[in-house]
Amino acid sequence: MASKKMREEATCSICLHLMTNAVSISCGHSYCHACIVSFFENLYRMQPWLKTFSCPQCRAPFNMESLRPNKQLGNLIEVIKEMDQEMSCEEHGEKLHLFCEDEGQLICWLCDRGAQHKGHATALVEEACQGYKEKLQQAVTNLRQLEEECMNLKVFTAAQITKWNEKIEVQKQKIQSDFKTLQSFLHEEEKSYLWKLEKEKEQTLRRLRDNEANLEQKNHELQSHILELENKCQCSAQKLLQDVKDTLSRSWTVKLEQPEVLSLDVHTVCSVSELYFDVKKMLRRHQVSVTLDPDTAHYELILSEDRRQVIRGCPQEKLDNSSRRFSALPCILGCEAFTSGKHYFEVDVGEGTGWDLGVCMENVQRDTVMPQTPQSGFWAIRRCKEGYVALTSPLTSIQLTEKPLVVGILLDFEAGVVSFYNMTTGSHIFTFPKASFSDTLRPYFQVCLYSPLFLPPPDE
Repeated sequence: MASKKMREEATCSICLHLMTNAVSISCGHSYCHACIVSFFENLYRMQPWLKTFSCPQCRAPFNMESLRPNKQLGNLIEVIKEMDQEMSCEEHGEKLHLFCEDEGQLICWLCDRGAQHKGHATALVEEACQGYKEKLQQAVTNLRQLEEECMNLKVFTAAQITKWNEKIEVQKQKIQSDFKTLQSFLHEEEKSYLWKLEKEKEQTLRRLRDNEANLEQKNHELQSHILELENKCQCSAQKLLQDVKDTLSRSWTVKLEQPEVLSLDVHTVCSVSELYFDVKKMLRRHQVSVTLDPDTAHYELILSEDRRQVIRGCPQEKLDNSSRRFSALPCILGCEAFTSGKHYFEVDVGEGTGWDLGVCMENVQRDTVMPQTPQSGFWAIRRCKEGYVALTSPLTSIQLTEKPLVVGILLDFEAGVVSFYNMTTGSHIFTFPKASFSDTLRPYFQVCLYSPLFLPPPDE
């Protein structure tokens, strides 16, 4: 009972817990320092004009200056806390000074002598506590290690999540780019095939209409002869017989020439599924073998014996000053000339950091520096330190997700289209706006230092 009464006296009536930093006010009641200060501040916030306040228990007036530490009550609270820590045996009411190792529980000296714990290993609480404290600390150490491993695994897993999301995003962009490339390629092929189909339509229609016009003319001629003969039949006997033999002779000489027999089979056909499933295969159906023309090579360019590789080096001596040779820029042309049809060739650019690739007109200027644009007769793309650009006017920047090691160049002469492809990935790079080619076109290359170019044979 005494213990219960002591606890009631030491309990704060505001927070209903044992007081912390107990203080007394002028009426004698005590509270936690934090509780009474909070009580005062709340009242002052609602009624700032008040100078005194009422005790939460007896309603007696007090002010904050009356707060005094209650040391005796504080000591009593410490005693109560120590008593709480010293637990007693529920069966015998004695203090639990012993620890039974076998049962793993606290016991009193009477329990130790009882039949339940007879023969069990027991130790004083203080001695057992030290041993188990060390074991608990070791367990904490082990758990700390596991916690650290867990955190490391968590960090690693978070990094994996980030890496996975990044990979998925890269793959997503690649898929989108590939489909965009395929759509672009198919769109260009569609335009090319439709243009060819339209051209085939016009050619055949022109011949059919010529046949139709000839037949119309022959029909008028036949009607004229028929009318003449019918009129002859309506004349008198004398007029009918007059020149009748010449009239009949002329009528029998009229012949109907058969019109030109034209096939109505459509020759412009396209396998869309083949285009869809293998862009590289479709391009290489038009592949031609291209070699380099030494007579056009700038004096700093060095060719291999098979004329399929070119590098830029020291000036070559004993070269003729042919007007066909590039003298202003380190350029060279392919030997092949294109005047019609669809042609495709590849250039192995490797890790080179500077080059121009494409086609140009046969008659481009070679002794002066000029912009290599379609207006000057060039359809080419460039690799430079800033990246990739199409040599349009103005230049068009080309954004590539993967660097091409082999570049494919497709020329459709009749359609007026020049397209470039990254053959490392089979993706589209750039297509120049439709042009109208009237001159011979040849493969065109500009070579920079440390950037050799190689023209692989078609079978590779």
